[in-house]
Amino acid sequence: MKYLFLIFFINLLPQYAGKSLRRSDGYSKTFYDIKNEIAGYTDIAKAIIDLAVHGKAQNRSYERLAVFADTIGPRLSGSKNLDIAIKYMFSALKEDGLENVHLEPVKVPHWERGEEFAMMLEPRNHSIAVLGLGSSVATPPEGITAEVIVVSSFDELHKRAQEAKGKIVVYNEPFISYGETVRYRSQGAVEAAKVGAVASLIRSIASFSIHSPHTGWQNYQPDVPRIPTACISVEDAEMMSRLSSRGIKIIVHLKMGARTYPDSPSFNTVAEIVGSKYPEQV
Repeated sequence: MKYLFLIFFINLLPQYAGKSLRRSDGYSKTFYDIKNEIAGYTDIAKAIIDLAVHGKAQNRSYERLAVFADTIGPRLSGSKNLDIAIKYMFSALKEDGLENVHLEPVKVPHWERGEEFAMMLEPRNHSIAVLGLGSSVATPPEGITAEVIVVSSFDELHKRAQEAKGKIVVYNEPFISYGETVRYRSQGAVEAAKVGAVASLIRSIASFSIHSPHTGWQNYQPDVPRIPTACISVEDAEMMSRLSSRGIKIIVHLKMGARTYPDSPSFNTVAEIVGSKYPEQV
């Protein structure tokens, strides 16, 4: 029915071109009205683009971002770097002349990654580039040493559930799009724990890699055991997948010192550009 309705709606458009599709008389803008209104901003849009691409603002956004990232670096929720970043942005917004610049107190999650280390022990010694996923639990102090099972999807994991018990699950999921593939990062630890795995390593959710893990947040479920989880590089995931496909046994030692603390005080950083026509409205 959805497709039939869409075709029906498209066929109606020529009949109602220039007419409002709303029945209420309180809103009388037509498609042509809106089109003309948007077209009226052509010169303004071009001026903004020219300023950013060719004018005084050329490369300014990139340079400001570079200074921000180089000076402050990673700014995890609840970290000291986040506090520094908030102060930096508060001052920058003031200097830029924005209006009503202020800070709103808020509590934020506080998780720290701690020391991390991953090493493939069999079939050879190989240091694995690893980055713990946000909110991950730690391994025991001595770490976890276990055999690896490599899967390319949740479906494969569930089909091989008996093999996964007591092992480290390595996800070598193909990258389709960030929106679709990121579920392996957010749900990978939970699905691995459901089949009795002791840890999970997720191929970075990226279409390209230079041996660099791409991390992010992940989610546990209240009724599922929490196991350590981290991202590894695309190259290492592919390499272990090749070894596994040849029937070669893989053993990995994983050590993670992650810790979760009580929520920390922080701030929302707020600034406004007050409108000239309706200054009282947000």
